[in-house]
Amino acid sequence: MAYRLDPTGKKTARATSPAAPLDDAPHSLPLGDPTGGANARAWRALVDGKQLYPRVHIDRNVVITMSDGVRLRATVVRPATRLGTPINTPYPAILSVNPYNRALIEGIDEALNVPVFGKAVRAASGAVDGTGTPFGGLTRLTGVISGGALDVFGINRNLVRSGYTQVFVDVRGTGASQGKWQIFGMREQKDSLELIDWATTQPWCNGRVGMAGWSYSAINSLQAADKRPRALEAVFAIEGCSDIVRDIYITGGMHSAFIPIWLSMVNLLKWVPNPRTLLSDLGQGDAARWLRDRVKSPATEIPSLLWGFLTTRDERIFDDPYFDERDPKVGNITCPTFTVGGWHDLFGNSSTQIYRQLNLKPGEKQMLVGNGYHVDVGTGHGGRFAPPRLDVLERAWFDHWLKDIDNGVEEYGPVTLEQQGGGWTSGTEFPRPGVTTQQLYLSDESSGSAPHSRHDGSLAATKPASATGDQVSLPVQAGVRGLVSRDMAQVTAGAAIALGPKFYADSSFQERGGLSFTTPEVTEPVQVSGSVNLRLYVASTGEEGTWTVTLNDVAPDGTSTVLTNGGLTVAHRALDHAQSEWDADGNLLRPYHYLTRVRKLPVPVDRPVAIDVDMVPTDAVIDAGHRLRVDVYAASFPRFLTLVPDLIKARSRRQRLVLDPAHPSYLTFQAIGSFPSA
Repeated sequence: MAYRLDPTGKKTARATSPAAPLDDAPHSLPLGDPTGGANARAWRALVDGKQLYPRVHIDRNVVITMSDGVRLRATVVRPATRLGTPINTPYPAILSVNPYNRALIEGIDEALNVPVFGKAVRAASGAVDGTGTPFGGLTRLTGVISGGALDVFGINRNLVRSGYTQVFVDVRGTGASQGKWQIFGMREQKDSLELIDWATTQPWCNGRVGMAGWSYSAINSLQAADKRPRALEAVFAIEGCSDIVRDIYITGGMHSAFIPIWLSMVNLLKWVPNPRTLLSDLGQGDAARWLRDRVKSPATEIPSLLWGFLTTRDERIFDDPYFDERDPKVGNITCPTFTVGGWHDLFGNSSTQIYRQLNLKPGEKQMLVGNGYHVDVGTGHGGRFAPPRLDVLERAWFDHWLKDIDNGVEEYGPVTLEQQGGGWTSGTEFPRPGVTTQQLYLSDESSGSAPHSRHDGSLAATKPASATGDQVSLPVQAGVRGLVSRDMAQVTAGAAIALGPKFYADSSFQERGGLSFTTPEVTEPVQVSGSVNLRLYVASTGEEGTWTVTLNDVAPDGTSTVLTNGGLTVAHRALDHAQSEWDADGNLLRPYHYLTRVRKLPVPVDRPVAIDVDMVPTDAVIDAGHRLRVDVYAASFPRFLTLVPDLIKARSRRQRLVLDPAHPSYLTFQAIGSFPSA
């Protein structure tokens, strides 16, 4: 007989409507109930209540030998008795493989589980909310703890005590593992499959395996799942990626400052030995083998990245088969997969694209996207109108798919979105049902709403002639105003939001260096949902041009908040039509640029050409009295970096946006509702 768990943990008859609204919540939650209703209250009660076992046993010195002889190091966390003796009963295993050094993960776990202090930190992270103050960004970062993301990233003691075994493995060439770091390479992917097989042979595993993780460990979870190993039965992936090139590495043909920063961080961490196992490693010879491998590859990929950036003579500075073998083949995945993303995450495109690429039934696949960045994921979860905490969702997901508990989690969502400008919603698909393709045209006519920008233009539903009746050129220069912008917050994985609202909610500083085009105020709310493309007609005095754009919500008080962004170098304007997204009428919604060396196009000097700049798919409501704005920039440092040879080729270029009635610039997007024409 099917059953569900009530808040006390007892089995009861399954509710026919598991997603009923909270008793004290309004019954007008749009599209569904993102809180999960009664079922979610039961999931949380299980996580926060008394567990099956009182303690956990942590073995930090596990050696796993791969088929090529490389020894990987792991931490195994098992349920235990009050005396700390590990339980012999076999349970499902949850595997996490990442390069961030188990010593760091174990340190976070110990800090959050110090008596009194740990509970105080968790409570404070959820109780302090600085929204609307200069500390709003800082409290979003600390809210990660109360939102459950760190429990999914690291040791989740409540999960283990409920009857699971967690296995954390240092990726080869990182942490205490031997070998050379491949950064998602094929050998590393094979390691994941061998680790799954290894887990199923251990006496503490009942043969059923799940994979979970945040960022890197989410990506290699998806990589493992696309190989369809029989024992892997479920994945819970926070902020993974399906297209490394277009998400972060070479967005629009431009590189990101995040990549060298991240590579440097991991390369530094891989030189830090695990202090808890150092003595035994020295005695058994593992330390010598570890040091030998580090010396062979002291700074993995950093020399090639610098060489490519300075000379463009490394093919990996462009889209290359190197990346193709590293991108998860999401369409091959057959095990139930829950993905979590953010509209302004480093992997913002993948936040929605992974769900759309999964060939699974809704429920077997789930997507949750918040209005945040990479390191503030989960903030606000567990609140009155918000989704459950991420550790609660993870437990419910694995309980259902690895323990066959009919707890209703497959009926949650399946598409749970934090609508920018609105609240959390739960529905059946993305984009939202009922959207239509719309276009808004850029005009040089003043909107009267952006006198601070280099040009205050209009954005209207009617195809305009210019105010003068002729072609109008609007010059724009590269600058460094992107250092104080949402672009900066994105490239720092969200860390910059701690510096104040100008990094996440107020674009006024950056807009002073750009061209703004704004609609009149809307009289009824308009919901923008889906892919966004900006067609621009541009020219440059050099043989290259770089363009970055944002789409903003402008409040009645003039505050301009970025909803989504994009960028493109003019030489990479060629489209792969087969992989681009089009609507039924042939309108381009999401351009897919080749980004390869051989498909670069010449850039004519001082002659206008058309480019299509894809923005990260998004979901937002433009409320009554608000406006929609397009901002156009010549660059956005350091979110987008230009290769040195391209800078030289540009010869201190002067760029201009050309508004020509014969070749209009326009925004194409999907929405419910419409914007006024004038």
